[in-house]
Amino acid sequence: MQYSTGASGADPASQVYWENILVLILTHLLGLGGIAYAIFVHFSWWTVGIASLWLVLSVLSTTGGYHRLFAHRTYRASKGLRLFYLLFGAGSGQGSALRWSADHRVHHAHTDEDQDPHNIKKGFWWAHWGWLFYRGAPQDARTVRDLAGDPLIRFQDRFYLPLAALIGFALPGLIALAWSDFIGVVLLAGFLRLAVQYQATFCINSVAHTVGRRPYARDTSARDSWIAAILTLGEGYHNFHHRFPGDYRNGAKAGQFDPTKWWIWLLSKLGVAWGLKRTPKELVLAARRLTETESPSAG
Repeated sequence: MQYSTGASGADPASQVYWENILVLILTHLLGLGGIAYAIFVHFSWWTVGIASLWLVLSVLSTTGGYHRLFAHRTYRASKGLRLFYLLFGAGSGQGSALRWSADHRVHHAHTDEDQDPHNIKKGFWWAHWGWLFYRGAPQDARTVRDLAGDPLIRFQDRFYLPLAALIGFALPGLIALAWSDFIGVVLLAGFLRLAVQYQATFCINSVAHTVGRRPYARDTSARDSWIAAILTLGEGYHNFHHRFPGDYRNGAKAGQFDPTKWWIWLLSKLGVAWGLKRTPKELVLAARRLTETESPSAG
């Protein structure tokens, strides 16, 4: 599935993105088919295990890679780690890192405005996935000029579709030959895993802009939602993220559920990630005090 800038200013009837719609429908139908297959045809704990592993690796490649490394440059990473993110990011079916980052940077630059690809003011379901049903204006390559200088990112962007098929479906299916469940793994680790990841990711655009608190800034709809954080391994602390997008953490407090933050920290201890950016504590506290002063009873 390809992410694209929303169809603001264009005739929706002429901009319908039928390829995306077909991918979304087939992914969810075949994912449900995978559940039926596991219940009525063949169940294997090995299949459940690789589906769970693929889900975790794919989510971390989106949250820790696409989002916090590539889109926001909140830390630096070795070539091997970047390659890992790019491979499993392709397997996540959300477009190339270059395209994903371009859309995300536009979202931050124009949150809740017409240029915002998944503007929550157009409705919950538009923000959740309706924006993906339409083609948008061509992306501005200048927004990701820094990323385009990375040969690995350019490679992934050029060969995104075959990489998505290879990592998302073929590789787990081939591994499953070890316990003779190729079909089960393609359905569960491929389609069901992808459908679950889609819905979790989409919740950041919808739920985290609708439900939750706004302790750091109230000039946008972004909210801190622990529910969305659980679904996305930490991405749900969205109000903090929109206020401090250059921080490698989303859940800044020690007790907040942000496995992606812990993952990046661990990688830094292993020497494959470095330069982790953190917002000074006094700036975070100042933002909270200012927000409380502006509207003590809101958010």
